[in-house]
Amino acid sequence: MATYIMAMIPEPGKIEFREMELRDPQPGEVLIKIKTAAICGSDLHLFKGRHPSVTLPSAVGHELAGDVFRIGKEVNGFVEGDRVTVEPVISCGVCHFCQRGAYHLCENISFHYRRGQGAFAEYFYAPQHRTFKLPDSISYEEGTLIEPLSVALHAVKKSGVNIGQSSAVIGGGAIGLLVSMLLNSLTGIKPFLTDINDFRVQKAIELGANGVFAHRGEDLVKKVMEQTNGLGVEHAFEAVGMEATLTQALQSIRKGGKVTLLGIFEEQLPKIPINLFVQREICLCGSQGYVWDFKDSIELVEQGRIKLAELVTTRLHLQQLQQGFDLLCQPGNNQVKVLFNI
Repeated sequence: MATYIMAMIPEPGKIEFREMELRDPQPGEVLIKIKTAAICGSDLHLFKGRHPSVTLPSAVGHELAGDVFRIGKEVNGFVEGDRVTVEPVISCGVCHFCQRGAYHLCENISFHYRRGQGAFAEYFYAPQHRTFKLPDSISYEEGTLIEPLSVALHAVKKSGVNIGQSSAVIGGGAIGLLVSMLLNSLTGIKPFLTDINDFRVQKAIELGANGVFAHRGEDLVKKVMEQTNGLGVEHAFEAVGMEATLTQALQSIRKGGKVTLLGIFEEQLPKIPINLFVQREICLCGSQGYVWDFKDSIELVEQGRIKLAELVTTRLHLQQLQQGFDLLCQPGNNQVKVLFNI
């Protein structure tokens, strides 16, 4: 029996590799030989045992790119050797929301790692309708980051931000930086971006943002008000998932403004200044993953409008996965995306 290696998280803070059976792909399924995979913020929540929707033990990883290794029956449009990335969501296709094309709101939504298949592995099985070819101009590394770019792109679309509108991003992790890059590209206005990590703020500045160094005592709300004639920004994006940063986002927007929420909150009942919603007639909107966004993300990268490779700060091999997670868990680490060659 042929086998392959896949990583699991058996308990908080521990990576374990297991041998899995390498079966033939099922009808409509593509077997991918993974070339690169990356750690996501939600993977860190999982690694710490604090993911609000997943209990341990669990497979881990959902950002990947690779080559089509085998194809199942009834697969059309793919041949062995195609370079691809994967949209890792699993939707039922029959619920109220799936029937209306909103599969990201599926009543039975799941992800492959929640079903026992993670991207930190040698192979990955994906349905053909969630598999996307990569143009020759897009590297495996960039292909791996199409997934987080799609998260950011969906949030920007959901916000309704328009050309020339001001914005602020709270959080300089990969998603926050991608939101900032998209806002800079799509609106033509430098967004404010704040983070407690100076390295990430400096990275944001290099990528076109107006950086706010929280660790040095700079205050986002104060700086926003100073540079918007006391009005505040029209849009804010919360990409951290903490009570304090959500409050920052709410306080930084002007009357009639909108906050779009991307961060995963470990604390389910944060306290927020609720009267602001009425007094300023502001809106708070959630953004769930992505829906029909992967092709748009691929096109943005192919056109050179978003430079994904600039987010990769460390490159390791699959067997160094524990090291990669430990690195990202260190307070004050100077990392954005840790990527693994497989």
